[in-house]
Amino acid sequence: MNRFDGKTAIVTGASRGIGLGIAQRLVDEGAKVVITARKQEALDEAVAALGGPAHALAVAGKADDAAHQAETVARAIETFGSADLLVNNTGINPVFGPMVDLDLAAARKIVEVNCLAALSWVQQIYKGWMHEHGGAIVNISSVAGTKPAPGIGFYGASKAMLIHITQELAVELGPDIRVNAVAPAVVKTKFASALYEGHEAEVAANYPLKRLGVPEDIGGVVAFLLSQDASWLTGQLVVVDGGVTLTGGV
Repeated sequence: MNRFDGKTAIVTGASRGIGLGIAQRLVDEGAKVVITARKQEALDEAVAALGGPAHALAVAGKADDAAHQAETVARAIETFGSADLLVNNTGINPVFGPMVDLDLAAARKIVEVNCLAALSWVQQIYKGWMHEHGGAIVNISSVAGTKPAPGIGFYGASKAMLIHITQELAVELGPDIRVNAVAPAVVKTKFASALYEGHEAEVAANYPLKRLGVPEDIGGVVAFLLSQDASWLTGQLVVVDGGVTLTGGV
């Protein structure tokens, strides 16, 4: 399928893991992609994996830097002619433990990157392209944002906030811009490795589908939400979890 012929997507946090999986799926379906992350070398490797400059452009920078966001949108339009799609994938979780012991400086940084940066990306792409041309946006949340998740509680709180931001934006930006969110459970990436490395079979046993997710699982769902196949969907949260939340897990 080439559902995204003539479309340009910006995918944040896409040098590896879920972000790269999403970018790959979009390229496979005809999109040009602009990927962001902090490290240029990792981004260059990702661009090569995506098929080179004919298909992908890398813009290095911090996800919560408004100047970087504005530059990325401008370069997407300059290079590929548009900025039709946005995937807010960047997320951080620098702490583990009970919230009663949470370093509030770390909490503020989590909100800055996981929530405010996502909103700022929407503001930048809205001003730069979508205000006049429309588009579609997907925010990557987490099942930890749908119920308590001891140990990563504030990360979950930030992802719950992102879900609400998604809903508010969907109401404000319709009918020409759709905004949805995806909530993965454990996906086999470096970011989530502490949750399964060394005991993957034990963790997967709690999932009705008896396996953990892989980036391609998320890429397929995001591609659907960005496509015209989802043209009557906005403000929705799609839980992609192998069924684990049905059994009480996160």
